[in-house]
Amino acid sequence: MSKKINRENDSVEVVPEVTKSEVSLREEEIQAFWAANDIFNKSVETPASGAPKGNYVFYDGPPFATGTPHYGHILAGTIKDAIPRFWTMNGFRVRRKWGWDCHGLPLENLIEKKLGLANKRDIEDFGIKNFNEAARGTVMEYADDWKKVVPRMGRFVDMEDDYKTMDSTYTESVWWVFSELNKKGLVYEGFKSMHLCPRCGTTLSNFEVNQGYKDIKDIAVTVKLPLLDEAGNKTDTSLLVWTTTPWTLPGNMAAAVHNDFVYAKVKITTEAGEEFVVLAKERLVQLGDIQHEVVGEMKGSELVGRSYEPPFAYFKDVEMKGKDKAWKIYHADYVELGQDGTGAVHLAPAYGEEDLQLAQREGVPVVHHVDYEGRFMDFITDFAGKLVKPKDDDTAEIDHKEADIEILKALQASGKVFKKENITHSYPHCWRDETPLLNYATTSWFVKVTDIKDDLVAANNQVHWVPDHVGANRFGKWLEGARDWAVSRQRYWGAPLPIWRNPETKDYVVLSSLAELQAKVKKSGNQYFVMRHGESESNLSFKVSADKLTVDNLTEKGQEQVVAATADLKAKNIDLIVHSGFLRTKTTAEIVARELGLEAEQVIEDGRLAELQAGADLEGKTWPDYHSLFESEREVFFKDLPGRENRMDVVRRVGAMLYEIESKYAGKNVLFVGHAASLFGLRVVAAGLEREEAVTLKATEGFMKNAEVQALPFTPMPHNDDFALDYHRPYIDDIVLYEGETKLVRVPDVFDCWFESGSMPYGQHHYPFSCDEGTFAKQNFPAQFIAEGLDQTRGWFYSLIVLGTALFGKSPYENVIVNGLVLAEDGKKMSKSLRNYPDPMELADRVGADAMRYYLLSSPIMRGEDLNFSEKEVLELQRKNIGRLHNVLAMYEMFADGTKPTADSTNVLDRWIVSRLNQLIADSTTGYKNYELDKATRPIADFIEDVSVWYLRRSRERLKGEDEADKALAIGTLRHLLRTLALVMAPAMPFYAEYLYRAVKGEHEPESVHLAAWPEGGVIDSVVLEEMSLVREFVTLALEARTKANAKVRQPLSALSLNHELAPEYASIVAEEVNVKEVTFAPDQTERVILNLTITPELKAEGEVREFMRAVQERRKQDGLEPQDRIALMVQATPEGRLVLETFKDMLTKTVGATELMFTDVEGETVTAGEHTFVIALKKL
Repeated sequence: MSKKINRENDSVEVVPEVTKSEVSLREEEIQAFWAANDIFNKSVETPASGAPKGNYVFYDGPPFATGTPHYGHILAGTIKDAIPRFWTMNGFRVRRKWGWDCHGLPLENLIEKKLGLANKRDIEDFGIKNFNEAARGTVMEYADDWKKVVPRMGRFVDMEDDYKTMDSTYTESVWWVFSELNKKGLVYEGFKSMHLCPRCGTTLSNFEVNQGYKDIKDIAVTVKLPLLDEAGNKTDTSLLVWTTTPWTLPGNMAAAVHNDFVYAKVKITTEAGEEFVVLAKERLVQLGDIQHEVVGEMKGSELVGRSYEPPFAYFKDVEMKGKDKAWKIYHADYVELGQDGTGAVHLAPAYGEEDLQLAQREGVPVVHHVDYEGRFMDFITDFAGKLVKPKDDDTAEIDHKEADIEILKALQASGKVFKKENITHSYPHCWRDETPLLNYATTSWFVKVTDIKDDLVAANNQVHWVPDHVGANRFGKWLEGARDWAVSRQRYWGAPLPIWRNPETKDYVVLSSLAELQAKVKKSGNQYFVMRHGESESNLSFKVSADKLTVDNLTEKGQEQVVAATADLKAKNIDLIVHSGFLRTKTTAEIVARELGLEAEQVIEDGRLAELQAGADLEGKTWPDYHSLFESEREVFFKDLPGRENRMDVVRRVGAMLYEIESKYAGKNVLFVGHAASLFGLRVVAAGLEREEAVTLKATEGFMKNAEVQALPFTPMPHNDDFALDYHRPYIDDIVLYEGETKLVRVPDVFDCWFESGSMPYGQHHYPFSCDEGTFAKQNFPAQFIAEGLDQTRGWFYSLIVLGTALFGKSPYENVIVNGLVLAEDGKKMSKSLRNYPDPMELADRVGADAMRYYLLSSPIMRGEDLNFSEKEVLELQRKNIGRLHNVLAMYEMFADGTKPTADSTNVLDRWIVSRLNQLIADSTTGYKNYELDKATRPIADFIEDVSVWYLRRSRERLKGEDEADKALAIGTLRHLLRTLALVMAPAMPFYAEYLYRAVKGEHEPESVHLAAWPEGGVIDSVVLEEMSLVREFVTLALEARTKANAKVRQPLSALSLNHELAPEYASIVAEEVNVKEVTFAPDQTERVILNLTITPELKAEGEVREFMRAVQERRKQDGLEPQDRIALMVQATPEGRLVLETFKDMLTKTVGATELMFTDVEGETVTAGEHTFVIALKKL
């Protein structure tokens, strides 16, 4: 790619040979400035360069890092950046902590595809541990891409001290949240009809289900259920029932009608003979063209209690509770007389919410004939193993209607099909893999949202939503109809439910913390102590002594250290000493044993306590030689080098030893005598530290000293192969808990990932374990602001408010911005495969991030509307705003002389632009405070246009002029408006705002615009604004009149008459803009403007001179001259032409910057002005 820079407006024409534009390079320089000077952290700690007024709390919803950021992320990130920047500039501390969403079906589906696993059975064959470790290894796969894109888009956010929903500290907070809900009576286990994804093998919450509805073609069938007489014999009459789920018919247990409906008994006559059917009288239309006769009528109540023959006989000989209630007709309020159906329905209670409720109320058996994988069970012999509702797959020739078709064939064979229809209806599909869902009765754990529904509605009424209709209608109505939330998932990669059940009493306990878990771990009674060996010869030389056979004796001082240390050990009643077998640890152990009076069998060797193995080639070398193999201390923990250990290798081996000893001995006081690295590893294991925490421990506390003794508190915990605390499966399943002597059994489910993300206000701070309630309420709850897309009304917004209201009685957020969807330019969904949108980073290289940000923030997408993303429109905004403003800045820098900013000029243009600036500040401030970002940002473009198109153009001669006082006012005003504009632009366009601010700021002002205070504004002179608006209107009308009259603007006219009187200072502006000698006023004239089009010889001559000046100015531009450059102008002219120029010599020389005007023969450019021809040449002086 290559680029061409248009210097005039700093815009970019991209041609397919280059990469980065000048705009992009400038932004990257600004980004480097922020990083080098720690601007973000300074803005948090000293907002507006002062002590914080208080905390402004913002919650950042965590994205998945399983793909690169797209425009939806960039949009949300820009919103999340602009608002915090505004409140930072208003003096508030706004912490911005990045988070990662790590758990749930989205990631599990990704791993299944990567590993070629089709279902849960495949996962369990592969191994839960292997599967979850694959997930852990993938979850941050694109984190580095995010860490490039997010800052490049101008966002200030802490991506280093981030939170991850998979962290053990986060999970502990999730446990606490769930435990608190349980204490409030809001948690229960229930058997309910839910939506099951058979491929994922888990139930979904109602708001997950709502994300996946789509229209599909299906089969509806009307089935005959032969009625039985009192003796149980089949009669000649059948009840007609209608269903859109034929696959549920093998599980039919009952039928339902409505007591109050009138049902007709109808005689049907066909070629096969006569038969009788019953259906609702109002649904006789279902009979269509079939010859029929109504022979009787009855109320539905007369049918209730009748028995019938089921469509299939699979359960006929099966013993089951409530069998006497099966295959009868019941009343159901939910039976309707709609546009479809017969007014009677079949019930398969295990596959419908209302069916299940009726069955539970009436005692009808609830039985499954479909397993959790969505297959017919083995006893459904004709269809065993077949998927009841598979996902369509054209390649494999799989149709979601396959099972229904087979059911239909079987029913036709038995003569029980009355009618079949093809229908199109809305059907729920898995929001992750598009598998058709099954309505499936099963056990799940619920949050009793219905108990707090009124509280939720009240809490939501206190929230300020933008746009407001989302909160009042879409979200408010959703809350009003909220149902209990199924929060358990029968999956693997997620935070585990902290529920353990007593298998004897069936009671269960809900744990809230690691401490509560460890309290239920059966204790060995062991106490542990660690002791580093006494000073050895290698310690003096700092040499590597990692070979057990190396002779490395304790020094005399080392022996004395050990003897001294045993004084404190005597009170510990040591029963067992474990050493590494190295001479220096063995000798230390023997001295301790002797001093404590222990027997030889109480001292044992375990090679897992050995020194860190630095490598045979480094034996006898120095430890700095080992460390030189790593770029940092952190790398010493992680980097794998053949033939050598890193610190985590040591942690793993000492961890295995510690857990083995814990299980082998009971009631012992154990002393480990080891080396600096191995004892450090024991401390890491005992605390269950994750890798990064271990790095921090080493940096803050270092290693133990020679002969130092420390207690080693230790209780087993769920841990991974690094012996770090890990609540994930299978580690949590491996830990054994007891209630007294009874071994508890953990409920194997994991949390719905929405429960986890809804816990982020607490999990990100490890509340309440690392943050007390007072601090949390003061600094972290509730959030003043959150923002996400419209889809989150039934996702994150919902989970946040449910948990926040349940825990603290109020919404966890006060203001919400809900954005619409970013679509491709053609209105279609953005698709990587279709390549129907520009890559965000490439677009930033072409037009800059500021242009993208402003395009999004000023668009209707801020009102929840969708946006068809147009690169052309982004480029146009960049040209009109940043490009124009860059020209204004260039003009200022051309004349800048150190004049201080001023807002007190008496010049009418200055007074006008200062009022416009104050109007901009007021509008933008109101927009930001009301969270209406389009209203906060759109006025910026209008203001830039006013500055560029009107103010600067009208002030150009003042800047170049000889009136020093007025020139100073113009420069001071221009500096003031540029500096203030930079402040107003900062939240939306942080890069150029920084560039502009640094160009015009004072020496003692903050180093960055993002450390400066938001402008307070000032008086908005409405009279000046109205008059100047009128001036511009008159100018526009007059110029239109000129165009109609074919009178060029450079041709002066004698007069312009207006129908409204203007003050002289405004009239003079009109006169100059329209190029008339006089502006007069005639209030009674009908037309707004009337031009005197009579051109006198004097006016004609002046017009010719202006044409000539235009040609000279164009020549200056072509010669690359700057406005301040002075020239000698040489002109070859006829006597008549010379006379014309000499008549207007002063105007001519001043306008074209000519110090000398010489008439002579010259070789140069020929120009024509009116009737005259000239040859001109310029010489820079």
